[in-house]
Amino acid sequence: MTNDARKSMERLPEHAPRLDWAKLAPEAYKAMIRLDTAARQGVEPALLNLVKIRASQINHCAFCLDMHSKDALAAGESAERIIQLNAWTESKHFYTAKEIAAIELTEAITVLTDGFVPDEVYARAANEFDETELARLIVAITTINAWNRFGVSTRLVPGHHTPSA
Repeated sequence: MTNDARKSMERLPEHAPRLDWAKLAPEAYKAMIRLDTAARQGVEPALLNLVKIRASQINHCAFCLDMHSKDALAAGESAERIIQLNAWTESKHFYTAKEIAAIELTEAITVLTDGFVPDEVYARAANEFDETELARLIVAITTINAWNRFGVSTRLVPGHHTPSA
């Protein structure tokens, strides 16, 4: 490969984060960590990963996409299901009915352009989850949306997350 060909394949430089919000607002960051810990309770880990990835796709949070895709892969999720998640309406056969209900609810809660979660979306989720599970799922969806907003507004840098063992 020639030097010119190599140059044309070099990656662009990484952007810098706008600010370190966790350091500048440590009590809020600690509260988010506590909320995130509570939000994980009672939600199946594989389902939680799909929800986090889907909300992060919608919100264009590259930092969270990097983190949660790597975590899902490390936990045994297939690359195929992660790749198809952005096109789930055409790839439903990769997911269970329960996962589709959670993904659909994630989209409805994440994109509130009509100002509400449609009754039919909620009803499909309520059909797949008991009330306690549904409440916990809603908390998990709300929490990842909050994390996404911190990530996008402060331009957290993707690519450095290493999943825990």
